[in-house]
Amino acid sequence: MLPPANRLRSHREFTKTVRGGVKVGQRDIVLYILRSGETELARTGGPRFGLIVSKAVGNAVERHRVSRVLRHAMSRVCANVDWRADVVVRALPRSRNSSYFEMVHQLERGLTRADVLAGAR
Repeated sequence: MLPPANRLRSHREFTKTVRGGVKVGQRDIVLYILRSGETELARTGGPRFGLIVSKAVGNAVERHRVSRVLRHAMSRVCANVDWRADVVVRALPRSRNSSYFEMVHQLERGLTRADVLAGAR
C-alpha cells in the first residue's frame, strides 16, 4: 500500500489535480496528472496518488475489488514517478473486468504518455 505521504487526501487536492492537470485516457482508467511546485511538495517528499471509483463501475464488491487492484498497481509504480506529480486515477466501468497486470500496464503507459514516469524519455 501507499504510505500516507504518497496519498492525496482532501477534496481540494483532488479537485485541483482533476481540473488543472493533464488528462490521459486509457481503456479502463483515466489519469489526471498535475506537476506541483517544489515548495508545495517539500512537506510530502514524493508523488501523491488519489483514486476515484464511482458507482458506475459496479456494486460495492466490484468497486472495492477495482480499488484494491488500482491501489496495488499505484504502489508498484510509485517509486518511478516524478516526485512533483499529483496523480488521480479514475476507474471507468470497464475496469471491473480488468486484471491486475492490465491495470499496471495501463497505469505505466498513461504515466509515460504524461512524461512523469522514469525512463519515459
